[in-house]
Amino acid sequence: MRNALMTLVLSASLAQVSAAQSRPNVILIYADDHAAHAVSAYRKLLPYAIDLPATPNLDRLAREGMLFRNAFATNSICGPARAAVLTGQYGHLSGVLTNFDSLHSTNVTFPKLLQGGGYQTALIGKWHLHDRPAGFDRYEILPGQGVYYNPVLVSATDSVRHTGYTQEIIADRALHWLNDTRDRSKPFMLMVHFNAPHRYWDPGPRQLHLYRDADLPEPATLFETGARRAFRTEEPEMTIAQDLVPRDLKLTEPNNLNEQQLAEWRRWYDPENEAFRAGALSGAALVRWKYQRFIKDYMRAVAGIDDNVGRILAELERSGLDRNTVIIYSSDQGFFLGDHGWFDKRWMYEESIRTPLLVRWPGVVKPGSIADQLVMNLDYAQTILDIAGVPAAREMQGLSFRPLLAGQRYRARDAIYYQYFEYPGWHMVQRQYGVRDRRYKLIHYYEVGKWELFDLERDPHELHNVYGERSYRDAENRLKRRLTALREQYRVPEHDPVPHRPWQAPPEHRRANTQGNSQ
Repeated sequence: MRNALMTLVLSASLAQVSAAQSRPNVILIYADDHAAHAVSAYRKLLPYAIDLPATPNLDRLAREGMLFRNAFATNSICGPARAAVLTGQYGHLSGVLTNFDSLHSTNVTFPKLLQGGGYQTALIGKWHLHDRPAGFDRYEILPGQGVYYNPVLVSATDSVRHTGYTQEIIADRALHWLNDTRDRSKPFMLMVHFNAPHRYWDPGPRQLHLYRDADLPEPATLFETGARRAFRTEEPEMTIAQDLVPRDLKLTEPNNLNEQQLAEWRRWYDPENEAFRAGALSGAALVRWKYQRFIKDYMRAVAGIDDNVGRILAELERSGLDRNTVIIYSSDQGFFLGDHGWFDKRWMYEESIRTPLLVRWPGVVKPGSIADQLVMNLDYAQTILDIAGVPAAREMQGLSFRPLLAGQRYRARDAIYYQYFEYPGWHMVQRQYGVRDRRYKLIHYYEVGKWELFDLERDPHELHNVYGERSYRDAENRLKRRLTALREQYRVPEHDPVPHRPWQAPPEHRRANTQGNSQ
């Protein structure tokens, strides 16, 4: 009798393990402000991309999986983008329209649904949605944006300060959960959320030496004035020329480095800073110096992510988990890399709303495939649920692209809808909504009564606003009708639900009075 009971228990246990192995695991690796054109696999696919340093581990995901050329954000800012991924909803439904808003624990999210469907779930890294995470068996999150060195990670039961570079620590903690603490009888969904390469773009100790010997290429639009767009380049407070502050430019140091970290930091930056101060640059030469300091630090932060993606891939191979684990790499939004003379995001322009999206699914996704269809971060929740065989919630507004991953028939959307609400606020970008189809983009700056229309086929850099031109009247009218239909489809309120809050940048981030200020 005892032997029979043990056999039953063992059989049940093996059945659980077998079920876990047959349902794919999912790892969503998510960066912060990582522009698609800062992934070298995108270099030949985007007309505005330049020859920036390689990202070999991300390129490997593209080579072994599917690269999405046209993946876009619903709202190009951290909190709303992250909420869209979790809920599959636009911000006017999830409640997260700006970075001031919280994702309430009662919201329906795909991790909650996965939990109910038998998955074990974990989140390590950046959260940025104010309320404590719900739907995770384990979480360790950065407070707010999080720092680049010696971070605190907050869990449901404690707060722990770690020593080291944050991207490495996030990978360490993710691998610890993967190898040492998860329930191996269940399939899992792990979210690894790096906080790089968000401003201030602080490199890790292993990346400080990179790109010191030569300048990186400049974007073609670095000195573009915006004369043929609705707003001139200098109107928003996000220019390379005027709005990079000493902390951005590493002319001042992080204030939380230990003695060893500070010594290594100064070893690399002090000689360059002394040469800069002695040079007394002005005009275009100063702009070029600022661009080089920004883009090199940004790409060093990207290299830190790429290195740790490599660590995760290596550990999956070592453990044998790679064979049944879907890897998704993306970012909450894009980023201007000197394009139009800017850094940051928020606008509906391509560099800002396009995100990297790479998916590796062994045995399902054809290696090296490229998807041109229009997809959105709105789709991630339903896609992951579809992969896991768990029904999506009816209130989700996205479209699962699992059939596309499997090479099956896929009815893609013909256009995307975008809306940004946070004005006045950081960088002073006007509120806007718009529609983008395969060729055209129509943007409405609805509080100031301005419109932009771009022909992306003829004007991929979005330099010439053709709104109101006779030859584009048919396209303009068609897009206005499509915009109205999308707003109805997604149940967008007729009146803007975000109140105006008095706002001014803190003193240390105020714009310098003159471009020639040497910081």
